[in-house]
Amino acid sequence: MPVNKILKKRALIPGKTTELTLDAPEIARKAKPGNFVILRINESGERFPLTIADADAGAGTITIVYLVLGRSTAMLEALEQGDSILDLCGPLGQPTDIHKVGTVICVGGGTGIAAMHHIAKGHAQAGNRVVSVIGARSADLLLFEEELRKFSHEVLVATDDGSRGEKGFVTQILQKRLEEDPQIKEVVAVGPVPMMRAVAGVTRPFGVKTVVSLNSIMVDGIGMCGACRVRVDNNIRFACVDGPEFDAHQVDFDELMLRLGSYVTQEKESYKRYCECHESKN
Repeated sequence: MPVNKILKKRALIPGKTTELTLDAPEIARKAKPGNFVILRINESGERFPLTIADADAGAGTITIVYLVLGRSTAMLEALEQGDSILDLCGPLGQPTDIHKVGTVICVGGGTGIAAMHHIAKGHAQAGNRVVSVIGARSADLLLFEEELRKFSHEVLVATDDGSRGEKGFVTQILQKRLEEDPQIKEVVAVGPVPMMRAVAGVTRPFGVKTVVSLNSIMVDGIGMCGACRVRVDNNIRFACVDGPEFDAHQVDFDELMLRLGSYVTQEKESYKRYCECHESKN
């Protein structure tokens, strides 16, 4: 069987978000919640990270979810079931620190819900009571709701337009739950940086341990290049080897957002050129 073969491709949000199940037995055997992989589609592709959304050691597979946003994810989207990815490195990063503590709230937004899914599953397997809180702009953009219901004690939904669940944001649900339940021991948040920063702001007054997974820019993924550096507790850390998860109350989110925006212009131009080239070939 070809290495890194795509065994299954599923459109979660057609044209926007896709789930791939990959044949990766060595990675699946060692993968834990919070780990990620770095991919390179072909010889001309760049290296980019994706968090492992699920792993099945018995089947030898891992699941990844991505949003088609730039050249690299567009190249990945062009692959079909049966195709192979040239390079797949992992599992990388520090796994989520999971212990049996009681009630844990796992908050996910956008494609971050997929990464949060693996973490929430790990907490459930450890014997914790898992409350999953997920949000999106509208009902058609929600991910992994049914998957989360398989092991979560509760799944609470927020949509900006009120088309499903509570109208508003995940932070509103989180705030209410923290006020009602003083036994909540930990909050985990994965998603857009503004969402994770908002979650940290909500939990700080309650003194509840809060962990976020940072999606900073990465190149090598093994701590050599320093591209993924983030400031945590006023110290420079590397998301690839020290993280990707950190204490949300110590993360400098302002600096993180500035760094994530460093190459937006170049990324848009690269994606535009890829699309133009792809269209001309068709």
